[in-house]
Amino acid sequence: MTQTSPQQAANQTNATMNFAFTRLMTDGPRRATSLNELLAAKDVSRETWLFACPHDDDIVVGAGLWLMAAIDAGADVHLLVATDGRMGYCTHEQRDSIVSIRREECLKSYELLGLPREKVHMLGFPDCALSGFLGRRPAQSGEPEVAGFTGLQNAFVAKLRELCPHRLLMPSPADYHPDHQIVHNEMQISLFHAAGAIWPELGEPCDVPEVYELAVYCDFPSAPNLEVWANSEQFDSKLAAIEAYASQLQIEMLVEQIRNSGPYEYLREVNFRFYRPDLYRPLFRTS
Repeated sequence: MTQTSPQQAANQTNATMNFAFTRLMTDGPRRATSLNELLAAKDVSRETWLFACPHDDDIVVGAGLWLMAAIDAGADVHLLVATDGRMGYCTHEQRDSIVSIRREECLKSYELLGLPREKVHMLGFPDCALSGFLGRRPAQSGEPEVAGFTGLQNAFVAKLRELCPHRLLMPSPADYHPDHQIVHNEMQISLFHAAGAIWPELGEPCDVPEVYELAVYCDFPSAPNLEVWANSEQFDSKLAAIEAYASQLQIEMLVEQIRNSGPYEYLREVNFRFYRPDLYRPLFRTS
């Protein structure tokens, strides 16, 4: 990695790339001109990326530039939205129609980022009520279900096995909103389940992807180590995608806040791995 600025790095790419990246190392920041270079990946264009979130606007706010950069690099990008947005109404008139309103806003928003509608997977769990869908259990009438069962772990395992993502991006577990904490925790255990033989009706086991955390409502619990920079055209696309959520009456304030922060986004790599006792053996050697 070279020591150029994000703007200089972007100028070194072709006219359609328009993204530059930085990895925070122990000895300082290191610039990269591609996702392949940033992630030490063989070929991002042959990877599947899954952006998972509780609410439809979380990813466009916290990782819209990363999503565009992945699409631009040729990755097969998918969005997984856990809830139906039913608690997102801002007027009495919206209350009975907000689910359908938010669905169309979501599809329009991600189309503006370059993500086709068929790559948006909406699970339909009730907004602000995810605590009732922890784990997995037989589905009752009207509940979101896969293979006769409901629950976030059931839905997440089914989708992980269907898509087999190489990289998974989701909100930090430290985010203020309880739905964000629940989705993060349920996805973590779902990675374990999806890689095993449990619940064969949900598909064949898949490999554990690389995991990244993004911030939406609060700071990262520890410093992020990856940065993306976009040019003004790409940044404007992100702002327009946020503005697509016109039903959210506070949206202009959010757009102005993000505009003032500039065309940057951050991720924190998660060293996700299963427990291995041998990793701790050296700590207890006496000689």
